[in-house]
Order: sequence, then structure tokens, then C-alpha cells
Amino acid sequence: MSMFCYQCQEAAKGTGCTVKGVCGKTDEVAALQDVLLFVSKGLAHVNTIALQNNIENSNAFKYMIDALFITITNANFDSNKIVSKINEGIQLRDELKNVLMAKGVEIQANEHSVNYSGSSKDDFLKVAPAIGILSIENEDIRSLKELLTYGVKGMAAYAEHAINLGYESDEISLFIQKALVATTNSSLTADELVGLVLECGKYGVDVMALLDKANTESFGNPEITSVNLGVRNNPAILISGHDLKDMEELLKQTEGTGVDVYTHSEMLPANYYPAFKKYEHFVGNYGNAWWKQKEEFESFNGPVLFTTNCIVPPNESYKDRIYTTGASGFEGCTHIADRKDGQPKDFSIIIEHAKKCASPTEIETGEIVGGFAHNQVMQLADKVVDAVKGGAIKKFVVMAGCDGRMNSRSYYSEFASELPEDTVILTAGCAKYRYNKLPLGDIGGIPRVLDAGQCNDSYSLAVTALKLKEVFELEDINDLPIVYNIAWYEQKAVIVLLALLSLGVKNINLGPTLPAFLSPNVAKILIDTFNIGGITEVKTDIEHMILS
Repeated sequence: MSMFCYQCQEAAKGTGCTVKGVCGKTDEVAALQDVLLFVSKGLAHVNTIALQNNIENSNAFKYMIDALFITITNANFDSNKIVSKINEGIQLRDELKNVLMAKGVEIQANEHSVNYSGSSKDDFLKVAPAIGILSIENEDIRSLKELLTYGVKGMAAYAEHAINLGYESDEISLFIQKALVATTNSSLTADELVGLVLECGKYGVDVMALLDKANTESFGNPEITSVNLGVRNNPAILISGHDLKDMEELLKQTEGTGVDVYTHSEMLPANYYPAFKKYEHFVGNYGNAWWKQKEEFESFNGPVLFTTNCIVPPNESYKDRIYTTGASGFEGCTHIADRKDGQPKDFSIIIEHAKKCASPTEIETGEIVGGFAHNQVMQLADKVVDAVKGGAIKKFVVMAGCDGRMNSRSYYSEFASELPEDTVILTAGCAKYRYNKLPLGDIGGIPRVLDAGQCNDSYSLAVTALKLKEVFELEDINDLPIVYNIAWYEQKAVIVLLALLSLGVKNINLGPTLPAFLSPNVAKILIDTFNIGGITEVKTDIEHMILS
């Protein structure tokens, strides 16, 4: 076995990837990501001791957040960048250790904080086999520690977006550090780890609220928007991922250059923000969910900017048009450096590349409607409440989450199509691409698909549910006419799930499969405590969720 990874829904055979990741990462990249995570835990351990002794390093929290984000599914396939990040973490850790020792502070023994004899890729690959996921023998302890780890990976992704906009939370950073340290503690019981997992959900709500505040205060509240799906006859850049600060800087730098900008996949909700609508060269959305990028990037013709995860290893035919930035990376593709000294990123290289490319080939026409974040939905509250009280809307179905390439995902398109006409879908994340272009109509002017935005905007769905609970004067959020049929793929969906659980939401259906990293006993805890279930056949599930 050259690797083991089961952090995403597409884990090979439903158990784990052991030769090469279904995502495309090699065993080498997988091993280096294990080492990066290991080093992050060591830094967390040492920084905890440093903070207890009033010693602060302003870069420690940011490093942990960056490192966790880099190890998320489909984010970074660049082994050299990962090696560089590992060495950065070792240096940070050792600087803190030296300061502590100079003050006479004893550092408790921890395998994650030991010194290394080397700093090269080969050195790290040698130690990787001993520190991977399977190094924890007890299946249930391993399962809970991985669930906690994946939760803070998702949390770190959202925290980094907020940090890029100048919004930070020491409380969130301290919990991420606490969770990392906990995964190194061999004395923690299963019950203690369950408690930490649920606490992770609470901080998941906090980090999504922080990012919601960062986005809306920076760019305005999302508005109901008809998004163009066609193209113009200009060279263009396609921007993918989730980072709205990158979006803002790219739009500013492309203004007046003759280069258009289109969103792809999870960047679609950028079209809903007032701050971006003023740019005449911001054309609309091109394509669908992340997994269709191989065919859609071919036809786009221009360069593509990845601001975060959701990279599919590119075809050689367009690889030279792929640019990465932030936590994303792919070996052989141009990486745009991070901001320095408060200055914006420099996107001039991708803009100049775009000018030399043909305009996008049109693959569809028309418009789709989105922008139903919590502020906008609250403006429709009276209309929604009247529709519910009058019986026009019988149920809301939360179909947030992720999309993926497996054929089993067609379930969600069929489920949406077969829903009774008195139901409304609440969605966020790229799962919406399974049904956001279906002709589902509206109910008294209320569209039957209300798209709140990106996966992190699942917070909007929670805020909406809590507001409806208040309006209908209910004591329990589970008494609302809302059911949950959520698709998951990677670690940001994990933190969304934990956040919903922390809010007391029960009876969530999760698919297309339950996570491979849940041991039978841990899965039983979630099922018994929160009545989490899987999916079956569309007609059966509609009968059970909607009609019963």
C-alpha cells in the first residue's frame, strides 16, 4: 500500500484510495500532505505552550489555517509547494521552541514536535508511512479523530477567506489549534472526542457567520440576480473556486483591458453581489460544476484562474492555461503569488495571456436566477409565510452541498424533478448544478429553487430556518416544514454537517454514500443521536421525506 486516503466521498471502493487518489493526487502528494498535517499538529502543540507562557507568534495561526486548506480535497497537487510549506512550519515551530527554551520553559514530549534531520522531499517521504491515517490502530478513535480533522479542514477554508478580507477570530483559531492538538492525544476517550466533534460544529457556525459578515460588509448583501449563461466576442478569463477577494482584484485589474471575466462552478454566486455588478466586463457564468471542467475548459479557450480547491488534473491541451493562487496548486501550472505588504495580487500575467486567446465558445444560452441569501429571503418573509400558511408551499427541501462526477449523483436531479410542485428547494454549494437549470417554475412568484450561494453560504440556510422557527413560534427547529437531503463530497461539507448538528437539526439524509471514515460505531452514534440517514431510491425517499 503506497497511500491511504478516505477523506472525500469518492474514496475508492467506498473504503479508501490506496494507489492513487480518485481526485488525481499521486501517492507522493498524499504522503507529503500527511507530513504537512503532522507538522501543523506539532506547531499547534508548541504554540499552545507558548501562549500559556505569554509568547505569541502572529504567523502560527495563519500557518495552521493555510496548511489545513492546502490538504483539502482537490486543492493542491504541487509537491514542491507542499514541501516548501512543510519547511515553513518546521521553522515556525523551532523558532517558538527556541524562545521557550531560552525562557526555561520545558516542552512536554510530543512526537509531533520533535526535530527533523532533513528538509528535502525525500526526507519527508521517508517519515510519511509512519504518520499516516492508519497509524492510529483503534478504528473508532481513528474515525473520530479524522472526523474532527476534516471538520477543522473545512473550518480553515472558510477562515482563510475571511482573513483575506481582514476579518479574523482568535476564538476560531484557538479551537482549530485545540482540535489539532487533540488529535495527537492518545489518552482521549471516544466520548471526549465526540464532545470535541460537536464543539467543532459550534465553531463551524461561528466561522460561517464570520465569513458571511466579511463578504456582505465588503461586497454588499447578495441580491436576486438573473445570471447570463451566454458569451461575448472578447478574450476572457474564467475564475473558479471560492475566494471573493481574488474575484475583486481580478475585476479591478481587467477593467479597461478588453478582457472579459466569467465565473465557473462555486464562483457563480459572485454574480449576486452588488459590488461586482458595476463591472461591465463581468459577463456571467460559464459551465457547470467543477467535475465538468475538462470539457468546459477546452471550449472556454482562455486562461482559467483557480482561487481555491476543486481542481481536476488538467489535460495537456489546456494545462498551460491553468493558473493557481492561494492554497491551490498544480505542478507545472503558473502560481500567482500571495499579497505582500498590503498590496493586491498581481494578475497581469494571466491578463496578458488572455489577450492572446480566442473568445469563449458558447456552450449554452439563457439565464439562471440566484441570490437568495438570508438577507434577501428575509425581505420575502411575509410572502413566504403567507404561502406556507395558505398551503401553497407544503415543504422546503434543503439540498445543499457538493456535486461530484459519479453516476449515482443523477439521483439529485431526479429527486428535484420528482418533487411535488408545492415544495421549494433551498440550496447552496455546487450541488445546485444538478437541478438549478431544470424548468421547475415558481410558487406565487417564489422560485422553486432558492440558491443562497457557495457551500459556506449554507449559513444562510440555517439563518433562514431559525428565522422561520421564530416566525412560526416553534420551540424546536425540527418542527419546521423543512427536510434535509444533502449531498457531500469533501471537508467543507463535513463542517457544514457538523454546524447543522450543533444547531440541533436532526433527520438529515446524507448521500450519495455515508463517509468511509465513519466506523460502524461512530456512524451508529450519529444515527442514534441525530437520526442521520442515507439515501435509497428517489420515489421511496420522496415518500418518506416529503409525503409522510
